[in-house]
Amino acid sequence: MKLGARLIAFMLLLSLTIVLTKAEVITLTPETFSDKVKEKDTAWFVKFCVPWCKHCKKLGNLWEELGNAMEGDDEIEIGEVDCGKSRDVCTKVEIHSYPTFKLFYNGEEVSKYQGKRDVESLKTFVVEETEKAAEKAQLEDKEL
Repeated sequence: MKLGARLIAFMLLLSLTIVLTKAEVITLTPETFSDKVKEKDTAWFVKFCVPWCKHCKKLGNLWEELGNAMEGDDEIEIGEVDCGKSRDVCTKVEIHSYPTFKLFYNGEEVSKYQGKRDVESLKTFVVEETEKAAEKAQLEDKEL
């Protein structure tokens, strides 16, 4: 294989790896937000940011790393909303500062995260809060 062909093959593999890595975080828009967070028996842990926020920029790849860490958990989805582009969504869910992290379950806001900003802390929070929300939903279903 010639050097040019190897370089092209490497670049294609690299771009595919980047796409697959970013696929774990779903960008939510005004058109998709409500339907996604209302998915039955699914938790959505959503980051609300704006591109110009220094605190949002400081997060770096944290959200993508969390998305990768949660890969394989069918009950938990990791999402993000750009409040600069999706102001209506951010107003509806009462986002007043950036970044804000909120957990939704079956369409309802369950809790707002205010802990340490590292993958392990975020993962622990989302798993524990999702378990609580699922138990509560099961109890409510039994009462009906």
